[in-house]
Amino acid sequence: MNADFINLTAENLADEHLCCIIRASKPHPGIEAKRQWLKDRIREGHVFRKLNAKATVFIEYAPLETAWVPIVGGNYYYVYCLWVCGDYKGKGYGKLLMEYCLDDAKEKGKSGVCMLGAKKQKSWLSDQAFAKKFGFETVDSTRNGYDLLALSFDGTAPRFAPNAKSLEIESGELTIYYDLQCPYVQRSVEMTRQYCKENGVPVSIIEVDTLQKAKELPCVFNNWAVFYKGNFETVNLLDAAYLKRILKK
Repeated sequence: MNADFINLTAENLADEHLCCIIRASKPHPGIEAKRQWLKDRIREGHVFRKLNAKATVFIEYAPLETAWVPIVGGNYYYVYCLWVCGDYKGKGYGKLLMEYCLDDAKEKGKSGVCMLGAKKQKSWLSDQAFAKKFGFETVDSTRNGYDLLALSFDGTAPRFAPNAKSLEIESGELTIYYDLQCPYVQRSVEMTRQYCKENGVPVSIIEVDTLQKAKELPCVFNNWAVFYKGNFETVNLLDAAYLKRILKK
């Protein structure tokens, strides 16, 4: 298959569209926030590879040591996102993107590649059945059904950090941790703030703005995590209906 892909770099970041959210005209605040976040991450080895078209076809991964997730392990890549949407599904683009990541890991002498999964497929997580076709296996799990999937080249395996398995915080109010890696985050933050203001719901919305804060989180995290009544609820972004269901607990 002859496909034209492009990697974001410090030189082209300002000009290339980010295919998480396609916008033809006016700037989108989540996209601009992600650009700023990526600006620092690219120099750390973060890779954003996309189809050179106006499409949602991309993979995003980083060295585990500098990936903003509470996962530990030496010399791995961590895959944040692998998306192929719309008319581009079923044409082999996902396979090409995953193969690029695996080849990149091997060329750089990595021990393997890992990603967040779950016992049952969840929204906002890459298709784990697809990953398992490449040989990814579950190497660690939390008690609430999230898995760490890994494809090891040398027999080693990453693990969730011990704090990621806590799944509890002291505060009982609605608490959301987020970073700016996902451009959809801002929309969910704004909706949550507005809903809580209109309905008198106490809420703490905490930006994870350093690598250390991400590594120390008390739950699994891809760029978003929700707690309520002290308990971890989800890494899924919220809409109003989902938020209402959580608040009824």
